[in-house]
Amino acid sequence: MADLPAHQDTPDDDAPAADRHTDDAASRAFRDLLRGLRVWENALPAFDPARAPAEPLALFRRWLREAAEAGVPEPHTMTLATADADGDPSVRTLMLHDADEQGWHFASHRGSRKGRELAARPRAALGFYWPAVGRQVRVRGTVTAAGPEESAADLHRRSTGALAAALVGHQSEVLSSTEELERASAAAWDRARREPDAPVPSWTLYVLHPEEVEFFQGDAQRRHLRLNYLREKGGWRQELLWP
Repeated sequence: MADLPAHQDTPDDDAPAADRHTDDAASRAFRDLLRGLRVWENALPAFDPARAPAEPLALFRRWLREAAEAGVPEPHTMTLATADADGDPSVRTLMLHDADEQGWHFASHRGSRKGRELAARPRAALGFYWPAVGRQVRVRGTVTAAGPEESAADLHRRSTGALAAALVGHQSEVLSSTEELERASAAAWDRARREPDAPVPSWTLYVLHPEEVEFFQGDAQRRHLRLNYLREKGGWRQELLWP
């Protein structure tokens, strides 16, 4: 992780002096908070890139398992970055459903923001961060949508809560009130319990087919190791990157 440079605030000349003083104090307090937060105070695992497997999938599975064993909460959560037709990016956190020879699997409603963006521009990037072991993984590539049967099977392998959330629907649409959400959620939970195979036609399983996978091992002395896999015809090429 790079250290943040010092930043000089520019006061608003039109604001009252008392307000500027309060804003300056709050800004200083926030910067002090950021600078006081520590990272990687525990011992970090060793990583020898020379002993890494020829393909990234096995290493990713091993690192996720080791993150879970190290006590990282929800190590299967990840950030997903997409872009719309104009190239404007957006990012959110969601769960990994699988990682196999096809790629990295996740799911959402087709009509959600990510679903619409993937329809317009079927490329994406994933990011995993496991602070207890000082590790990150970045994945980039093309995305395809699975068919309705495979998407339904993915949903119905998950929990009752996941089905209830999918049944609520309307993801990324404007919500008129929290009361409306409570009513829709209660009805969805009731149906999910009564109909564990209830269909959700908009639910879509996506697979990111990796073209590049980077593994980052943090080091307390900032001698971070970065091993990058690049897909080529017939396999993968490895390269080390400067931290």
